[in-house]
Amino acid sequence: MRIYRGVLTGYNDAFIISGGKKDELIAADPKSAEIIRPILRGRDIKRYSYEFADLWLIATFPSLKYDIEQYPAVKEYLLSFGMERLEQTGETHVVDGKTITARKKTNNKWFETQDSISYWNDFSKQKIVWGNLCLSAQYTLVGEEYFISAPATMIVPGDKYLLSVLNSKVADFYIRGLGVTRNGGYFEYKPMFIEKLPVPILSETEKTPFISYVNQILEAKNQENPTAIEEQKLDDMICDVYGFNEEEKALVKR
Repeated sequence: MRIYRGVLTGYNDAFIISGGKKDELIAADPKSAEIIRPILRGRDIKRYSYEFADLWLIATFPSLKYDIEQYPAVKEYLLSFGMERLEQTGETHVVDGKTITARKKTNNKWFETQDSISYWNDFSKQKIVWGNLCLSAQYTLVGEEYFISAPATMIVPGDKYLLSVLNSKVADFYIRGLGVTRNGGYFEYKPMFIEKLPVPILSETEKTPFISYVNQILEAKNQENPTAIEEQKLDDMICDVYGFNEEEKALVKR
């Protein structure tokens, strides 16, 4: 399994567009659909669920070496923000009396995202995703059609047993103990903290009951039904695989 940061565009106002703008670009040039993908932000990701905000990414990753001349509608749209703002030079310009700072200096072209995204193909797989700042664990499983916006993060491939562990009170207790708090009681769920979590290794047969409960929770969340009982049972099972005694169980569940 691998942990990856979501897409960093360097200028979301231009590269993350509404469903209406997506439809407009495709209507002007059907080829535009080749480089536009649905995207989730950290705020869209919930515990065992997500809410798609009808936002779309212009996925011009440098590693794919697109020719923007092949996508005239997208080119015209991006240029409406001004070359000075989109170029990746880190320079400051004065345009019509306003100071404009370009994206940070990279070797990428003006129409490309800021990160190379050499792992772009992994976005097209089932994955576990989560936001950087949360009050408590909020991981979910997302299908192959969605991309993720930085600083949200993903684990590829998605695994339902691992999802149950990450969303457990045990994992939350551990990771929050390592993490950093922000104003409002938010915790940073950074990859560097997630990587330190020791996950019990189970056989495929042993994972079966965990996966069954996760399937029930995902289905219930999809229908906006409560899942407290199933999540509590998962917490109890996960405490058991970690070998916790009753005192330790009470500590992590409080």
